Amino acid sequence: MSIAQPAGRRVAVFALGGTIAMASSDAGGVVPALSAGQLVDAVPGLADTGITVEVEDVCQKPGASLTFEDIVELADIISGRLAAGDVDGVVVIQGTDTIEETAYLLDLLHAGPQPLVVTGAMRNPTQAGADGPANVLAAIQTAASADTRGQGCLVVLADEIHAARRVRKTHATSGATFQSPNGGALGAVVEGRARLHNVLAHRTNVPSDPWLAGKRVGVVTITLGDDGTLIEAAADRLDGLVVAAFGVGHVPSGLVPLLSELAERIPVVLASRTGGGSTLRSTYGFPGSERDLLDRGLVGAGFLDPLKARILLYALLAAGADRAAIAAAFEAA
Repeated sequence: MSIAQPAGRRVAVFALGGTIAMASSDAGGVVPALSAGQLVDAVPGLADTGITVEVEDVCQKPGASLTFEDIVELADIISGRLAAGDVDGVVVIQGTDTIEETAYLLDLLHAGPQPLVVTGAMRNPTQAGADGPANVLAAIQTAASADTRGQGCLVVLADEIHAARRVRKTHATSGATFQSPNGGALGAVVEGRARLHNVLAHRTNVPSDPWLAGKRVGVVTITLGDDGTLIEAAADRLDGLVVAAFGVGHVPSGLVPLLSELAERIPVVLASRTGGGSTLRSTYGFPGSERDLLDRGLVGAGFLDPLKARILLYALLAAGADRAAIAAAFEAA
């Protein structure tokens, strides 16, 4: 049974669609159909928590169809709602396909102390064992908790609490798909309460005003024998590039001239394609090593994986950041 939160806690819930909101269609398969109100009404035990919940539908899209513009608009709505001072936290319900990216963008745009929690579901409501109601309940309890203030945007599924900047979707169908390779989960929801095992030491924020729409930031994964064809094909159409390199930040030596020239024109960020651990700075010295590439003007992503690095680079470019500010932001993040 849920344990009641302190009296008077209020949470605003915003719904964007996704698997959690899907229902069967006449054409076959499932499509987004359920409203925020319907999703919240389907949560057993919510009334026992003592938390007052307000709901709002923002859109009804599969997670794969969400855009930067959707999330920036949502961030502005959330900012206005929190500024009113009548809610203690916010929950965003969306499709899991893009949670690891949208949550990090929300994290960058959310400067306030109030908990902002993103959740969804791996099994739609037509399936046995649908996880949506349990995830929504845990997300609301996390958003209502005073203990999760100051931690930015959090991702809550399967009763685990993850930092947006760390979490990754690691399995196509498993209910335990969301993991945080670098640092692990921040905590868990236990008997209706959010309990943190560790906390974040710092947060990175990027202003949404001004927001220069239409920026193009690509991710290219380096592979065995890579000759740079994909990079060359896209380079003239990009405002920034993330290179998902081997290991700690290595590329074939033949790509060095191309990346060096490109880094003179646009920001190029060096990340690891492994999904865990950090790029290095000064251990290796061969052509195409991390040291060589950083000396040629590439920016190290550190512990940010390629998808997170793309989100940060996009947000910085959209905010009008120059090269020095971009390098400093990656250093901090």
